[in-house]
Amino acid sequence: MNFFEIIAQTFANSGFAAMTWQQGVMILISFVLLYMAIKKGFEPLLLLPIAFGMLLANLPLAGLMYDATAEGLAWYESGVLRIIYMGVKSSLFPCLIFMGVGAMTDFGPLIANPISLLLGAAAQFGIYVAFTFANFLGNNITNPDGSPLFTALEAAAIGIIGGADGPTAIFLANRLAPQLLAPIAVAAYSYMALIPLIQPPIMRLLTTEKERKIKMDQLRQVSKVEKIIFPVVVTVFCVLLLPSVAPLIGMLMLGNLFREAGCVERLSDTAQNTLCNIVTIMLGTTVGATADGLIFLRLQTVGIILLGLTAFCFSTAGGVLLGKLLCYITGGKINPLIGAAGVSAVPMAARVAQVEGRKANPTNFLLMHAMGPNVAGVIGSAVAAGFLLLMFGK
Repeated sequence: MNFFEIIAQTFANSGFAAMTWQQGVMILISFVLLYMAIKKGFEPLLLLPIAFGMLLANLPLAGLMYDATAEGLAWYESGVLRIIYMGVKSSLFPCLIFMGVGAMTDFGPLIANPISLLLGAAAQFGIYVAFTFANFLGNNITNPDGSPLFTALEAAAIGIIGGADGPTAIFLANRLAPQLLAPIAVAAYSYMALIPLIQPPIMRLLTTEKERKIKMDQLRQVSKVEKIIFPVVVTVFCVLLLPSVAPLIGMLMLGNLFREAGCVERLSDTAQNTLCNIVTIMLGTTVGATADGLIFLRLQTVGIILLGLTAFCFSTAGGVLLGKLLCYITGGKINPLIGAAGVSAVPMAARVAQVEGRKANPTNFLLMHAMGPNVAGVIGSAVAAGFLLLMFGK
């Protein structure tokens, strides 16, 4: 065998020869997401591992997402990313992320201003709008194989994108539409990263300059006892009302109790930092690795991307419009901008409300007021997921 034959044989057995056009497109998409994460700083902690996981999964012959159990082999013979992916498939990783979020979250602004719960609930409006649209499309458009574009279960899983909560979207997609996990997760995290671009035009469109200038009174000081009681009461009430939400609400409030109890600083620190960082790496990389080109590049994915954007827009509008109503009822004591923070992208949505408020009135400080609806949105999106599971769960 001469030199040229060796080169030809090496190329024939390489990933270059085995690459399909779908894999090539997915690799290009991963490059775009990497650019958005690294250069633009759009939610890099999750977008970067998702993008690189997408890249790894679409490299031909690498076998990182190979499922050995599908061929009757032992699970440990699967690809390394497939093994780690079991943490996503079992919903373990999303729940652990919720524990970390709880440990990092101060529910003080919500406790000090309980009306924030209403704003957080209103900002889940996009979930139900997107579900309705997805259901309508599913009833009127078919896939190339003749099946509905979206089933009712898939429509419910798509709708949760409007909650602006990645772990919740993954949790619900796993239960209702695991085949759509990749596009739903990528859409959810991508739009979370784009909140500073999506929300401001909607906020300005639905409010007057006078409303944006409103300065709100300082929040009252919340006692330590209130902060300790809050996670316990919320867990009991929400889980009794919707038992299916126990994994998310339970882990969220356990993490928050670590933070507020004052006697388990090591556990709180671990949940906030080490554990959350480790799980974020594994969650992001394996979610990205599910974006196989043959599955991802379909009409359904286009629909999910568009419906996700619709959900975000309507969620933002829902929060702002209720904020306007409360502004009117209270005689101008509530700035409607904080309603937009009701989507549960903590703390990015609250920062957007702060920035928009400062643009209208440089002396405005809305951040702490916006954090109330923001953390209420985390609870609201989890409750919405529990409700959808109650309605459509198997």
